[in-house]
Amino acid sequence: MNARAVITGLGVAAPNGLGTRDFWAATRVGKSGIGRITRFDPDGYPARLAGEVPGFVAEDHLPGRLLPQTDRMTQLALAAADWALTDAGVDPAERSPYDMGVITASASGGFEFGEGELRNLWSRGSRYVSAYQSFAWFYAVNSGQISIRNGMKGPSGVVVSDQAGGLDAVAQARRQIRKGVPLIVTGGVDASICPWGWVAQMAGGRLSTRQEASRAYLPFDEEANGHVPGEGGAILVMEEAVAARARGARVYGEIAGYGATIDPAPGSGRPAGLRKAIELALADADLEPSGIDVVFADAAGVAELDRTEAEAIGAVFGPRGVPVTAPKTMTGRLHSGGAALDLATALLSLQDQLVPPTVHVEPAAGHALDLVVSQPRPARLRTALVLARGYGGFNSAMAVRAA
Repeated sequence: MNARAVITGLGVAAPNGLGTRDFWAATRVGKSGIGRITRFDPDGYPARLAGEVPGFVAEDHLPGRLLPQTDRMTQLALAAADWALTDAGVDPAERSPYDMGVITASASGGFEFGEGELRNLWSRGSRYVSAYQSFAWFYAVNSGQISIRNGMKGPSGVVVSDQAGGLDAVAQARRQIRKGVPLIVTGGVDASICPWGWVAQMAGGRLSTRQEASRAYLPFDEEANGHVPGEGGAILVMEEAVAARARGARVYGEIAGYGATIDPAPGSGRPAGLRKAIELALADADLEPSGIDVVFADAAGVAELDRTEAEAIGAVFGPRGVPVTAPKTMTGRLHSGGAALDLATALLSLQDQLVPPTVHVEPAAGHALDLVVSQPRPARLRTALVLARGYGGFNSAMAVRAA
């Protein structure tokens, strides 16, 4: 029988709260962290809003020797990993280094570092290789830096599937737990709010250009006009269930099921793959649709993509058949950090028996979703389903079960 994988620690850095406690306190009541960009002057760009992590000063959380060799994405990830390990009651120095691994997600990080390398290119002309290698290097740097900082020499890897990456990384971590690795640090954190990163995101054509924060990111709304990007995410500590219980760990929940698909090529006439991903996750968890108590939606904020997601949810659960929420309306879409943060939010929801709201949205009647809006909804929650989609047709679904 496969070993059960449980989450014993959370570390969160989000636009509406630094640290798990502050994030959940804000999310419970619908407090948004979206506002005008402050990390650079956005006046020359059509899109000027983002979800920025407040109050994070790297020097307060990391040793000074790490600062010159890391950018904001890695600094946030290192701090979140420290918080997750502390939350789990794990001291890496007390464990065998080969019993601990790191598997995280990455997508848009590296822009800030690459921007610096391009400045060197412009000024000296001799470091062009670094500028173009920066993204490949940063795909691995979060996982590598967390491993090095904590002396973890077990399985290590990075998953690149945009917004779906957070779930895919956690699924890879579960595979390692089932192979016998006692502990994996997993999840995802992203940060690319800098001029070069901003231009790259705008090139995707899905950013909202509205200037009013409360009207910019409106998934499942008639006025949906694209999404607002953000930075941050969540790092999670995953352990084998029996071992976690034996050491007296507090368990947030179990990773019960996972499914992933790729959308067919545009124009093929074949249906999108999100419904199949949901069905695979439910089958993996040995759950019927009626066994899911809440769905955390991907919530693209683009009319066509919202319609596809609503149809997939309706096809599996029936019209208004399950409560649906999109708390990322308070943070923006965080690329590889988004699904990991939704997963952490789902676990906190199961713990507190509360569905957080989808803020500022007036759900379109045509979607037939039981969307939780405006106010949190108390509910009896034993299971949650988290959905995520990434550029390139990635679809992922993950079912979590309460401890």
